[in-house]
Amino acid sequence: MSDKIIGIDLGTTFSAVGFVHDGEAVILPNGRERIIPSVVGFSDAGKLLVGTPGRNQLALYPENTVKSIKRKMGTNESVMLNGRAYTPAEISAIILREMKRIAEAALGETISRAVITVPAYFSDAARQATKDAGEIAGFVVERIINEPTAAALAYGLDKLDSSEIIAVYDLGGGTFDVSIIEINAGVLEVRASHGDVNLGGDDFDERLMNYLADQFQGEHGINPRSDLKARARLLRAAEEAKIRLSSEVFVRVQEEYLLERDGLPLHLDVEIGRDAFEALIAELLEGTLVAFDQALADASMTADQLDRILFVGGSTRIPRIWEMVAQHTGRQPMVAVNPDEAVALGAGVQAAIISGEPIDAILVDVTPHSLGIAVAAIEFGQLVTDRFGPIIHRNTTIPATYSERFSALHPDQTRIDIKIYQGEDEIASRNTLLGEYQFEGLQPEEKGENPTITVQFDLDVNGILNVNIQDRGSGKRASLTVYAEHRRLDVRQRDEASAHVRELMLDAQDIPDPTVPAATQALIARARTVADSANAGAIHVRGLLLDIDAAIRAEDDTLRDELSEQLAEALYDLEE
Repeated sequence: MSDKIIGIDLGTTFSAVGFVHDGEAVILPNGRERIIPSVVGFSDAGKLLVGTPGRNQLALYPENTVKSIKRKMGTNESVMLNGRAYTPAEISAIILREMKRIAEAALGETISRAVITVPAYFSDAARQATKDAGEIAGFVVERIINEPTAAALAYGLDKLDSSEIIAVYDLGGGTFDVSIIEINAGVLEVRASHGDVNLGGDDFDERLMNYLADQFQGEHGINPRSDLKARARLLRAAEEAKIRLSSEVFVRVQEEYLLERDGLPLHLDVEIGRDAFEALIAELLEGTLVAFDQALADASMTADQLDRILFVGGSTRIPRIWEMVAQHTGRQPMVAVNPDEAVALGAGVQAAIISGEPIDAILVDVTPHSLGIAVAAIEFGQLVTDRFGPIIHRNTTIPATYSERFSALHPDQTRIDIKIYQGEDEIASRNTLLGEYQFEGLQPEEKGENPTITVQFDLDVNGILNVNIQDRGSGKRASLTVYAEHRRLDVRQRDEASAHVRELMLDAQDIPDPTVPAATQALIARARTVADSANAGAIHVRGLLLDIDAAIRAEDDTLRDELSEQLAEALYDLEE
């Protein structure tokens, strides 16, 4: 196994792998592709399709293809594919497993360690789900880092000796973040972050798709959105038109045979101008400026204190965004790194720092949300409940440890219900509930006094929260890691999901035979029969087959032969 660590931008629409080679951050390509569509699907034959093959079939078989799964991370929603329900973490794991394969093919080694990026405004639940996805994919997840921070890390490598304040405006396919970052003598410190995890290029596509659908309905009297395939085709056409409108003033959208009526084909033929498109999304774009101003306010800064504004994410190519940000801030934005690749490159840099590469950079990040518990208070002689008591305030540097002391309402109280929230509203229930715990057996420190507890929040470098509670009277303690309202997989479920993903990826790959000895080919063929069976050892065999495939792709004959010996032994034990 290799000690190398890769960086992965697990994006809403595209994903990529970053790595530092000879001191330079690079993207590890998949053939001629540098970024891979974050799309997973199954063909009619039940074969797994990841990346471009999945994206190519999206318009034809939308019912068996999924995109933008990142937007569901941290929720209890699932998607049906090929007759099976998949959690968002499992779909993301398939994409991450493909990133693993790409990295192994490019680096010639088996890779098991990764840094994975998330939007700065991702919830605790979504971060936990991302970590789950990485583990299902077979990674040791070394770090979860925020996307704007990663982009700044890629940008700041050649400016480590300088001192400047930058704003990273990160508008991708599904999420928006803005971070105010100070670079000073090799230290990249995030001063504040703000954003919207449900704002991005997907929303622009949706508005343009609805415009096209309205035009079609106005002409033909049929709503194409009610037909799954027609809607998927319109969404694809809208995305392509959006991209073209970044460089063209007018675009004609033509979709032949979109639907039919009485056996006659109905076509779409609509011209749209850049001004009309920008008007459709103007409200959404204005929302990014609100977040920008909030981040500046949280950092106690104004726009004229910024040295640079760095654009990240493919959606920043829309000309109106450039004009709008420049007018609003008085600063011309810049694209120092390919906006589609900046996050992956920065993740690769962070991976190199963790692995001990000689990179003189220190990353200091913040939590974008306040964390606390529901409390009660006496106001004007009346008991008022459901108040939010922050313990860690938003934009606190992480990792962070803070504790507060809380008192029971009366001396005889033996139980406290602790509800942990994330958000900024003073009414606790209006924030996001992360978890709750019933602490029983309270005792007062002194007779006649109200029992008291201390609640300690430990927020790690991945932005994941651990809670420690202690009763001051009895000394009783409780500890928990909050997983929010999403259904987190336990160890057994993660192992089963990991085995399933490995099996899917194995079935989707064709092992290259020309350089493989005949004896090894025969062994692989024999093992595939066992792998397809219900044998108790089939999971182990599938894993070895996948690892052999990675070794073959990496042209690592020594590892291939070593794994082949292990496979032969496993088959011998099963066939005894």
